[in-house]
Order: sequence, then C-alpha cells, then structure tokens
Amino acid sequence: MNKINKFKQKGFGKIILAIGIPLICVVAVIAFYVVDKGNSYVAKIGDVKISQEDLNKTLNKQYGTTVLDTLISDKVIELEAKKQNVTVSKKAIQSQLDTLASQYGSEEALESALSSNNMTVSDAKNSIKTYLLTKKLIEPSLKITDAELKSYFKENKDTYNQAAQVKASHILVNNKKTAKTVLAKLNNGEDWNKLAKEYSQDSSNATDGGNLGYFTKSDMDENFANAAFSLKVGEISGIVKSSYGYHIIKVTGKKSAQEAMYADVKDQVKEAVVEQKMNENYSTWLSSLYKKYKIENKLSDTNSSSTSKSSKTSTSKS
Repeated sequence: MNKINKFKQKGFGKIILAIGIPLICVVAVIAFYVVDKGNSYVAKIGDVKISQEDLNKTLNKQYGTTVLDTLISDKVIELEAKKQNVTVSKKAIQSQLDTLASQYGSEEALESALSSNNMTVSDAKNSIKTYLLTKKLIEPSLKITDAELKSYFKENKDTYNQAAQVKASHILVNNKKTAKTVLAKLNNGEDWNKLAKEYSQDSSNATDGGNLGYFTKSDMDENFANAAFSLKVGEISGIVKSSYGYHIIKVTGKKSAQEAMYADVKDQVKEAVVEQKMNENYSTWLSSLYKKYKIENKLSDTNSSSTSKSSKTSTSKS
C-alpha cells in the first residue's frame, strides 16, 4: 500500500507534467523510423490504409506548435544560462528528483507515473534541469521583502503546522486467512522482518520490513490510519481491513502536532514565495529573453491558432 500523498505542486512538478504532450510527438518521430520502409501505411482497417504521412500531418497539426514552442523556450533558457555562466549540479537535480519521488510515495510510484505519460527518469531529470536553470536566471530579478514573507506565512500558516504523525510498518496480504496465519506466527515470536519479506504484498517496502515511514492521518486509508494512531510505540495491531487488503501494523514512532514558528520555516516560506513569483513573472520574463535572440519559427506561418506564442518566437535581435 502506498501512501495517499497530497502532491504539492512544486514548480519542477509542473514542468515535468507539462512535457507529456511533447513526448507524444517524440514517440511519433521514433515510430517513423521503426515502421518498415517498405510499408506504405502505419495502420489498416479492412482495405483502408492510414499512411505515415497522414499520421505525421495530424500530429503536427494537433501538437506541432506546442512541442516546438517548448523546444524553443528550453533552448533559449539553455543558451541564456550558458551566456551568464549559470549551471546546476547533478546533485541538485537528483535532490529535486528524490523530493518528487517522496511526494509520489516511492521511486517505483514516480517511475510508474512517468511511464504512463510516455516519460522516463531521464526525461524528468532534463525537465528538472530546465526548471532549476530558469529559477537561477529569474530569481535575481524578483523583489521579495521580509514583510512579504511574513504576510505569506500568516496567510498560509496551516500549511506549515506539523500535524501529529506516526511511523509504522505493515504486512499487507490479500485475504483474511493469510492475515491470521501471519498474526499467529508473530504471536509465536517469529521475526517481523522475515514475515514481511515472505508474506507482504506491498512490493515497495516488503524487503524493508514493510516500513512506511512517518505519515499523518490524512495520508492514509481511513481504517488503516485509525488503527495506526490508536497503537502505542512498539505495539502490533490485530488484523486491519482497508481498501488495499488486510494489514498487520507495527507502530515504531510518534510525533506530536506542532504549531509552526516563522523563524523555523522562513526558508520554506521564501521558497514558496519565489515559486509563486516565478509563475507570475515567467511569461513576461521569457518574452524579454526572446528579444535577445534571433528566432525563426517556421510553424508560425502555418498554424494560425498559435499566433500569440508564435509572435514571441519570431522576434529578431534588434
């Protein structure tokens, strides 16, 4: 069972999700080279054929402008970063990727989400790199006062308050009979970690003793959370049924609820305000950046529906 995480829409999260559509076109380009050159079509319904040219025209019409605009903006940001000697380290990229994985519940869950959008971890890293370069380039122009930070904290204090948390491990099985067998073995003194590895259906943590880490009540299935929060540290539950199956829960730690103090979360508050202002100023900032480069967008003349963005990308250096 994975935690039901309240995914926080970090900037890099938005950027990763935003490149899902461009990747559809990338897949189409790959398909062009994969299809046997001797074939005159990519699909066939009875005697009716859909040609590679039909596919390419449709993809270009539906997604071409969006994909090209993304490629142009990414390249402009890359060139500007190089001009200003702005770089991001592999460690910084990995740190953001780890944060994203924790928000999804596990690396496996993140990889699954990426895969469902025709993306890989490498694609995610490239998007994170673009986000971090953008942040480094735009942040110096953002004027943020301490008064703004305190005001933001006051308005969003509940976000920074720490709810009560429990640290627990679990063994998840898909039927009550197996759960009774596992519970009997535990009551007879058999090793928790060994039983978790042998029986638990939660592949994301079975080899780690079913460790779920710390979580709040709202993070988990209601029945599971109620049971976990009712146990003392060191206690093992009876059989708990949830929407995922049958659990046996062991609580290994607890944290009391705490009210946030501005001084303790100032860095987090600043990060949130920076991202908020980045979102507000990004379009204007990018438009001003385009003026520094001579950009030729050949799709701007063939896709009238994209005039607003294309007008930006066809600006010549003055």
